[in-house]
Amino acid sequence: MEKRELGKSGLKTAPLVFGGNVFGWTVKGNDNAVLLDAFLDAGFNTVDTADVYSAWVPGNKGGDSETEIGKWLKQGGKRDKVIIATKVGAELGPDKKGLKKDYIIKAAEDSLSRLQTDYIDLYQSHYDDAATPVEETLSAYDQLIKDGKVRAIGASNFSVERLHESLKASREKGLAAYQTLQPEYNLFDRQQYETVFEPFIREQNIGVISYFSLASGFLSGKYRSLDDLEGRSRAGLVKKYLTERGFNILKALDEVAAQYNSKPAVIALAWLIARPGITAPIVSATSLAQLHELTQAASLQLSTEAIETLNTASAY
Repeated sequence: MEKRELGKSGLKTAPLVFGGNVFGWTVKGNDNAVLLDAFLDAGFNTVDTADVYSAWVPGNKGGDSETEIGKWLKQGGKRDKVIIATKVGAELGPDKKGLKKDYIIKAAEDSLSRLQTDYIDLYQSHYDDAATPVEETLSAYDQLIKDGKVRAIGASNFSVERLHESLKASREKGLAAYQTLQPEYNLFDRQQYETVFEPFIREQNIGVISYFSLASGFLSGKYRSLDDLEGRSRAGLVKKYLTERGFNILKALDEVAAQYNSKPAVIALAWLIARPGITAPIVSATSLAQLHELTQAASLQLSTEAIETLNTASAY
């Protein structure tokens, strides 16, 4: 399978990343290992998680996803076959958040312990911390890299201004530099990424691992009216997509999916994979059937005409 470099990190990923937020939440027990094994067996190699996953679930405190991935790594002997990406900075408690140096160093040790590994392949700032100078944050990552505990670093949910400031500080101070960005990006949510981030990202050769790749499930085509949202856990997230433009996008996805004998979700992911500058979209699955379907996107080559159909329908 085609592998793509994450920025200039030397790390090469298959063109889909498994979103590990489901582990310890909607996927439990042995199902975690079953899905991860199937993902690797299908030729993929990157799993994205965060220390805060899944603190929002009653009874969870955060670290749940990392813990489940750690069990799998310990049992399977597959550490050298997988890129583990995790994040730091989201609030785990009143004194457990942000990007100050001491906190990052401590949080990294906690993540390493839960993951049962000696190193994190890609360690990412989950959210910007405006109260901490970028130089302090980068010096923490620099130390972790020199200590062999982290291989590369990335940013998530940063403004383009703070990303620019961080890269400038890395150059001027000789510190570790962000190699990836994790932005929200999909067929519906295009405008901010394409107008604000994309030119800068491509100029700087930053890898892009996009999240909400299926717009909270809307692009799968299973939510086409308010009635479809009744009683659904994602109703609040999906409702904003039920617009004329949203329905035009679904119509185009249906049309292209019919041409390829595929499903709308697969086409939506294939569109992302084909976008210049996108390294690998994040996608989550909670069953083997779902995983098998979604991973077909990596081998689906959309024609120029198909991409244009989708671009036109989703124009902003």
